[in-house]
This record gives sequence, structure tokens and C-alpha cells, in this order.
Amino acid sequence: MLLHIIARGKIGRSPEGELVARYLQRITWPTRLSEWPERGPGKAAEPLSPCRLVLLDERGTALSSEDFAALLARWRDAGVREARFMIGAADGHSDAERAGADLLLAFGPATWPHLLARAMLLEQLYRATTILAGHPYHRA
Repeated sequence: MLLHIIARGKIGRSPEGELVARYLQRITWPTRLSEWPERGPGKAAEPLSPCRLVLLDERGTALSSEDFAALLARWRDAGVREARFMIGAADGHSDAERAGADLLLAFGPATWPHLLARAMLLEQLYRATTILAGHPYHRA
């Protein structure tokens, strides 16, 4: 299953960008990062079918790492070919976008900077894929 992160804005050369690059290299599942402009329509390849759409949203559901891994495993085992993770611009996602999502995912009730949200999402994807691969899992 392809893990596809679509984020508004360019991360460029920054400490956050280094974290993103590090986790992109560590994830063993097929992974793609697409960056869209801050405003206006973004352009991404047509989603692979079947596809699940996850929006990062502070009003969403906070999942433990184990529950997140289990969700990815269920989707993978059900034949989902792509999981799209959308990180919106500063004004977040529209009501229509939220209504069309398969999951609204939150990293707790706090609002996180979008550049950090990218790194946090990739870390959780890395952690989930290592849990599913049977690697030792540490809560620290």
C-alpha cells in the first residue's frame, strides 16, 4: 500500500525538512510526499483505487501508535492500494473536505505547526510500519 503525504507549502531546507527526509528514507513501505502551493488547487496524481483519505485535523481522532498501525494493517489487508494523508494550509480543511475524508486524524488537541505536523506524521508512519514488521516497540 502506498503511503502518500500531501502537504500545503514547501518545507525547503530546514530542521523540519531534515526530519522529514530522515523518516522518508526509513519507511520501508512505498511512500510519496507531494507539496502543493499554500493557496489554490493542488495537483496530485489520480489516487490509486481503492484509496483511503486521511485529513490531519485538530478536531479529529487521536490514535495510539498501536491503533494507527492496526488501522493501516486493516486497510492493507482489505486491498487498499493508497492511503492519502492531507496536511492543510494555515486555515485548515474545508467542511466539504472533512466530510469526504475516511478519517480525521489528530495529534492531540493542540494545533501543531504544519512543518512539524509533516515530521510527526512521517514518524508515526515509520513507527506503524515497524510495529507491523514485528520490530521491538518502545514507548519512550
